[in-house]
Amino acid sequence: MKKVYFLVIIAILNMQYLDAQFLKDAKKMLNSKSKGLTEKDAADGIKEALVNGTGESVKSVSVLNGYWGNPEIKIPFPSEAKEMESKLRAVGMGKKVDEFNESMNRAAEKAANEAKPIFIAAIKNMTIRDAINIVKGTDNAATLYLKNNTSTELIEKFQPIIKTSLDDVNATRYWGDLITTYNKIPLVKKMNPNLPEYVTQKAIDGLFVMIAKEELKIRKDPMARTSDLLKKVFGN
Repeated sequence: MKKVYFLVIIAILNMQYLDAQFLKDAKKMLNSKSKGLTEKDAADGIKEALVNGTGESVKSVSVLNGYWGNPEIKIPFPSEAKEMESKLRAVGMGKKVDEFNESMNRAAEKAANEAKPIFIAAIKNMTIRDAINIVKGTDNAATLYLKNNTSTELIEKFQPIIKTSLDDVNATRYWGDLITTYNKIPLVKKMNPNLPEYVTQKAIDGLFVMIAKEELKIRKDPMARTSDLLKKVFGN
């Protein structure tokens, strides 16, 4: 008899658990239905987020001190020429090194605006499946998508502009003076890194750092979701 009571109690408890789980699942489904999120919503939402995010990122780096005043993306002296920097500072060329460093960042700031139409074209070409994968993906999924789909074009577009900008802000002249002085120092290995190539890559790297920050903000901060569609896709 006791065994029968025990089995009845177990059955009742199981039913209560199943009811609770059913209600929980039903509520989730109801919320999902009321949210009414379609694949098109997801695609449109991620595109809107990317247009906003890339626009803000380009805007933030293309102003005065966009690179030079931001420690996260400030372009440093070429890493392969660190010894050159140290030796130049040791022979009293510190001011020239600083002027050169600033001029590289100014060149990047002048070129950055060219990225916007490239990003917008890549966003327009995004498929619904791409968008769904981004919504469901990691916190930097959109940034990685853009990086994979725009880097080659960004380099092609940026490099000639960077080269012209380097000339305009005297970076090329500063670099020539530094190289000439350094190569005259006894026993040093002669060098002349490709300056436009270096600044172009660093400028693009910095831009993607800022895009990743904007993406994370939209995913994590409700206040960054500035439209009903973004709230619908990423949550209120």
